[in-house]
Amino acid sequence: MSQQTARIAHDLLDEPHIKGRRIPVLTIVERVEGRGLEPKTVADRHDLDVAEVYAALLYYHEQPREFEELRRERDELMDEIEADIDRPEDVSPPN
Repeated sequence: MSQQTARIAHDLLDEPHIKGRRIPVLTIVERVEGRGLEPKTVADRHDLDVAEVYAALLYYHEQPREFEELRRERDELMDEIEADIDRPEDVSPPN
């Protein structure tokens, strides 16, 4: 096991996160790769060591199937939640 993957845990809601923290790997990835924030900025905002940010990014890219499945599960859950929302007929969810 590499030092980077030793920094990742699965004991919180079955979603990979920074060990000892409640910050999911996907949150780190979305901030750095999705929003274009610098790893140092993400580390500072979440009170992390920059090495933990890089460990999360490395783990994400080493486990593509795990994260495809996680995203699929999240999408299905959101679809179920949206289907259960009781909205007036003339109101639709925002795009």
